[in-house]
Amino acid sequence: MIKSERVKNIIQILNRVYPNPPIPLDHKNTFELLISVLLSAQCTDQRVNQVTPDLFRLADNPEDMCKLDLDTIYGIIKPCGLAPQKSSAIKELSKILVDDHNSNVPNTFQELERLPGVGHKTASVVMSQGFGFAAFPVDTHIHRCAQRWGLTNGKNVTQTERDLKRLFPENLWNKLHLQIIFYAREFCQARSCYGIECEICRTSFPDRKYPIEVKKP
Repeated sequence: MIKSERVKNIIQILNRVYPNPPIPLDHKNTFELLISVLLSAQCTDQRVNQVTPDLFRLADNPEDMCKLDLDTIYGIIKPCGLAPQKSSAIKELSKILVDDHNSNVPNTFQELERLPGVGHKTASVVMSQGFGFAAFPVDTHIHRCAQRWGLTNGKNVTQTERDLKRLFPENLWNKLHLQIIFYAREFCQARSCYGIECEICRTSFPDRKYPIEVKKP
């Protein structure tokens, strides 16, 4: 199966299995989404969704978040890991939003990526899920599957993002990002499938007999 056929096959399977993928991080506004995505670094979405209700009950906007002391933020988000760095980033970026952005989350990659604790992937998720801009955030799940499905050489997440954007229509990026994540967690997991067991791997490479070694980001 050539690459263009694999792409069509992947789209068909994902649309059948996950026709309407939900946004996995619970939030009521763009600020809550930004904080939730920041917290999800090296942490599961499930764990983030467990701690954010307590945090957002105290502060669901930049003004109120600025007023919280670091110990309060830290005490709530500690289960997410990297809590000292994340606590500082949350408080600092909230102050920047108040001082420089009229308490609004900016809707450009450049402005988002200037915020403490916000890298390109976090900015991409906010641009996609918060503002509806076409983006293709690449996390470890997508990076892994893109290699197993023969869509990228896996040098790094930047290359993977570039390759996926080139292969898939722009109007599908936001949905595909979520579909691949859900599929990766359920069917093409890091410690199973190995490129030879799930439906996409089997149909994309029916003659593949040996596990695929994935290059980590």
